[in-house]
Amino acid sequence: MESGAITPRVRSQSYNSVIASLRDLFLSNNNFSSSLSSEFGKLSNLEVLYLPSNGFSGQVPPTISNLTKLKVLRLSDNHFSGTLAPNSGLFELHELRFLMLDYNNFSSSLPFEFGNLNNLEFLYLTFNLFSGQIPPTISNLTSLVELFLDGNELTGSFPLVWNLSKLSMLDLSDNHFSGTLNPNSGLFELHDLRYLNLGYNNFSSKLPSEFGNLSILEVLSLESNSFTGEIPLSICNRSSLFGLVLSYNNFTGQVPPCLSTIPFVNLRENNLEGRVPDNFYVDASVQTLDVGRNQLVGKLPKSLINCSSLRVLVVDHNRIKDTFPFWLKALPNLQVFILRSNDFYGSISPPDQGPLGFPELRILEISDNSFTGSLPPNYFLNWKASSPTPNEDGGLYMAYNKTAYAPIFYTYTDVLDLQYKGISMEQEKILTFYAAIDFSGNKLEGQIPESIGHLKALIALNLSNNTFTGHIPLSLANLTELESLDLSSNQLSGTIPNGLGSLSFLAYINVSHNQLKGEIPQGTQFSGQAESSFEGNAGLCGLPLKERCIGSNAPPTQQPKGEDDEEEGEVLSWKAAAIGCGAGFLLGLTIAQIIASFKPEWLTKIIGPYERRNH
Repeated sequence: MESGAITPRVRSQSYNSVIASLRDLFLSNNNFSSSLSSEFGKLSNLEVLYLPSNGFSGQVPPTISNLTKLKVLRLSDNHFSGTLAPNSGLFELHELRFLMLDYNNFSSSLPFEFGNLNNLEFLYLTFNLFSGQIPPTISNLTSLVELFLDGNELTGSFPLVWNLSKLSMLDLSDNHFSGTLNPNSGLFELHDLRYLNLGYNNFSSKLPSEFGNLSILEVLSLESNSFTGEIPLSICNRSSLFGLVLSYNNFTGQVPPCLSTIPFVNLRENNLEGRVPDNFYVDASVQTLDVGRNQLVGKLPKSLINCSSLRVLVVDHNRIKDTFPFWLKALPNLQVFILRSNDFYGSISPPDQGPLGFPELRILEISDNSFTGSLPPNYFLNWKASSPTPNEDGGLYMAYNKTAYAPIFYTYTDVLDLQYKGISMEQEKILTFYAAIDFSGNKLEGQIPESIGHLKALIALNLSNNTFTGHIPLSLANLTELESLDLSSNQLSGTIPNGLGSLSFLAYINVSHNQLKGEIPQGTQFSGQAESSFEGNAGLCGLPLKERCIGSNAPPTQQPKGEDDEEEGEVLSWKAAAIGCGAGFLLGLTIAQIIASFKPEWLTKIIGPYERRNH
């Protein structure tokens, strides 16, 4: 029974008519409001008890020990609480194969009695409040295939796992484990291990070269620890590796030379130096590459042109010195391109002064470099951001899945950071139709092209801290999805277009420190802004500024008629040009990253299995 069809309290009388031979009971996605009835203990022939997402609370009744034939017990995503006492009936269920207590509020240490469940194959305790150390009796679970203890308050060193020879998936992330990865812990003898996530702990020391022993490892996630030393080259021997996430550590040395073979690589915020390896072969596997916030130098490797599957390229906060890589427009799937805070220089306009022309690009972040020159009028034509459509499979978020091996379902999600609504924020899930442009902190000049109005999916636009001149484009009023607009610290003149007041989602606007004049348009989009968003414009008046527009002395609220006609004609001409050039705009960045929040960090997480993380 599913889909919230049942809402009453469960009472003992409800079970009087249950046939004594009942073996499987499935109740999920309902709205029960009581504790789990002790009457469940009367179902002595039950083999499967499946009760996720029902709203049950309280403790697991001790009568559950009567279910001696039980093989599957799933109580996930309820409100169970309290301790798992050593005398709990759970530890009498010796036939149990699957035990899933994830997404509840259990607290206490993990009892030694877990070792009694020696037939257990799948143990999920994710996102509870368990604390203390993992009991050594966990090594008694010799049949264990998947062990998920992530999202708790567990402490101590890496557990001894010598006897867990069948273990395929191990997740200890988001706890308080510390110490080193001892080669004698048994970890590197787990030859069936495919998924290892130790992220968000306090592990330290160098990575043992014994990682090379994990010959079929597909996902290695060690993010947000304190690992040091060089990344062992033995990792490159793993042809099966699907995701390598070593971000937010203290790794040193060179970037590993095997980036071509790994679809998802995140080495963000370490102390890596040297150059990005220039050995990407034709049709390389890489889809996401994040090497931001390191100490990399040199130029972007030209062999990246071979990475036809590349969707996300992030190299921000390094010391890369190069011109804008127009040659990357040949990549048919590139959707996110982040160059922020490097030493890039020169023009960002194509040599032929045509549109930039990246076929799938939705997010271009080149802020805080030394780019110069002006943008041609047709610069923003033929961008993916012209169409606010979801990805092709209808999904709301960008996500990459891997389902090649039956019990393993990985979802790889990217988290991007941008300046959004005036601050740096971080978002773990990115809408597939999100589009953003950040050219701030460069030396760009000339007028902002009216063709910007064709980017109808644009949600964030930041052109601040340049030397743009001329009027604010009237075509900005066409950006009906726009939420954040920053044009501050330029040399813009004229008035603020009244059309911006019609943008329903516009929550942040900053036009400070320009040469604007006239009355600030009225409406909630403007009246709710801080005064600082309009300061530094001697000719502006009206709320939220203190300067009032008085009588006939008030500057006009729109550009003179001639200027309006001229700009409107330009808008129409570019609409015609857009039709002539055609469009093809879609997004489906299979990641889960980017919408309204980002911190100056691009975090990448690998989460699996799918059902466990679909919350």
